[in-house]
Amino acid sequence: MSKIKIANDQKIIRHKLPARLSHWLLVICFFTTGLSGLAFFFPDFSWLTEILGNPRIARFVHPFTGIVMFVAFINLSLIYWRHNIPEKNDWVWLKNIVEVLKGNEHAVSDNGKYNLGQKMLFWTLILAMFTLLATGIIMWRQYFSHNFPIPVIRIAILLHSASAFLLFTGIMVHIYMAFWVKGSIRGMVEGWVTVRWAKKHHPRWYREEVEPELEQELANKKKH
Repeated sequence: MSKIKIANDQKIIRHKLPARLSHWLLVICFFTTGLSGLAFFFPDFSWLTEILGNPRIARFVHPFTGIVMFVAFINLSLIYWRHNIPEKNDWVWLKNIVEVLKGNEHAVSDNGKYNLGQKMLFWTLILAMFTLLATGIIMWRQYFSHNFPIPVIRIAILLHSASAFLLFTGIMVHIYMAFWVKGSIRGMVEGWVTVRWAKKHHPRWYREEVEPELEQELANKKKH
């Protein structure tokens, strides 16, 4: 039986609708929560609270959008955690990071659905998200902070700020990489990438997961 030829321009699913919805809900909540938090932490940015109406509304909304952000991220984590487990091949990617940054990732590493950089970001965000949730609850004056001693609240504020900085930095790197790797944003907006994109950036994912299903799908269409 001859091998079915697959065109490089063939569209393949990268992110399904539930993942995309969670991702964009996370984006909205990240900016709402992040900008209001920035305004609380740095007085020079207090004007950012006007985006939500006024400082009182911003202070009320901040923890609730933070919780929604956490839930959206956990949903994404449940979908993608299996693809973010570090593997031996990831060290090849790390050792050749210079070539990766030059755009020659396909020549030095046989990536699965995510490369080591994406996996490191994934686990960093998990650490930051859980820390933000736990410390945020301790700091939440309206409901919980009266249950904790002052030293604990001070430590929570410190950890909350550090985790927020970690989260913000990680997301900014993620946004930069999404623009840098052409086709990535379309994958999260419309859900699809091309076979050419998959072969270049995530060849093992394409070879082991996508190609067999695509061949079967095209074979079935050919029969009918």
